[in-house]
Amino acid sequence: MVSVEVGSAFNNDFGAAELAILGAWRNTELQPQSWVYNAPGQRINENLSAWSQAIQRPLVLFIDEIDSLQNETLISVLRQLHNGYPSHPENFPSSVGLIGLRDVRDYKVASGGSDRLNTASPFNIKVSSITLRNFNAAEVEELYQQHTQETEQIFTSEAIETAFDLTQGQPWLVNALAKEVVEKMVKDRNIAITKEHILQAKEILIAPMDTHLDSLAEKLREPRVKNIIEPMLAGQTLGNVSADDRQYVTDLGLVKRHPAGGFVISNPIYREVIPRVLVQGTQDTLPHISPSWLTANGELNKDALLDAFIKFWRQQVEPLLNSTSYHEVAPHIVLMAFLHRVVNGGGTLEREYAIGRDRMDLCLRYKSVVLGIELKVWREKKRDPQPEGIEQLESYLARLGLNEGWLFVFDRRKNALSFKERISREFVTTENQRLVTVVRL
Repeated sequence: MVSVEVGSAFNNDFGAAELAILGAWRNTELQPQSWVYNAPGQRINENLSAWSQAIQRPLVLFIDEIDSLQNETLISVLRQLHNGYPSHPENFPSSVGLIGLRDVRDYKVASGGSDRLNTASPFNIKVSSITLRNFNAAEVEELYQQHTQETEQIFTSEAIETAFDLTQGQPWLVNALAKEVVEKMVKDRNIAITKEHILQAKEILIAPMDTHLDSLAEKLREPRVKNIIEPMLAGQTLGNVSADDRQYVTDLGLVKRHPAGGFVISNPIYREVIPRVLVQGTQDTLPHISPSWLTANGELNKDALLDAFIKFWRQQVEPLLNSTSYHEVAPHIVLMAFLHRVVNGGGTLEREYAIGRDRMDLCLRYKSVVLGIELKVWREKKRDPQPEGIEQLESYLARLGLNEGWLFVFDRRKNALSFKERISREFVTTENQRLVTVVRL
């Protein structure tokens, strides 16, 4: 098991990359007594040949972080693997596995007018592409039981079930949740790990944007990912998205196909993180906002909050709508950025969205206050979404056990009034006597 990650610092100097990679490989077991440093562009091939001859047994090589390499360095490494392989097994590894987050065809290059290799078998080196699946519920339990066997610290059945529900078995998340709990939160091995510990770990994990989640944020900026995630956030259908892009985002583990049909975000943690990541840039752009929505004893005043948001929208909205590349959901992002300023004082903001729902639902919780919000967009050549929005919001409020909520209708038609002129609010009572505040923006 070796890695080529150190070579990524030299993606346009394959000679320097080779030296860095080989320097790292020399720390592995069963390496040859001497390494070959001849002409650049041949060193990987030559040293794998020397390695195979030195150990006098079949060598199976797993090369990790292969997709950290780009451009000339990536091309050089792949060509050397291709050129050396016909000499196996006597003078080259018997088998080579490339490990990364992408299929080989999606490795990044800057050549030929494309930013990726665009072929399933570049240089004919690929035999098959295997995706590491998520753990199932039994495997999550088995993994956590290994900790119990070593330390006698128990994970309750509720804790294990909650971890699986939050992660849907995504391996990094399953491990990260448990690591946060047992290494930082509950170091006393006599204390059992509960559902509440797992939920708290989830919030801690999301808040600092861990390395894995930072990597996820970078993926969201890729056009191929945006083509799928943006309509999901907007509740629209995917439209004309290529099968290649759909498979790519599935392979990244961001989305999965629901048994009943259609794409959904892979797990609740990703479902929470994706909007947070997209909101971050806009949130950092917001001016200072005085918390006029708080009462003297620190409770949330919903009417004052709505007044503050409408005032903010009237003064700040135009430049903020351009602060995100996800233009279809730009109003949603601005609203969520504002609400994050509110909940940073001690609340939470939960989101529900999916393909084909044509809406996003938000639930703001701040101390004793729970607020249900629905977001709808009035698009070009479509009917006024207010009637449908009221019906959908009432269903959402029923699930939350609430008798009132807000419906935002963002007018994105070309002939819409100016941002300031289109602002209005009215109160509607539903058939089931729920009070809906309709805000048009």
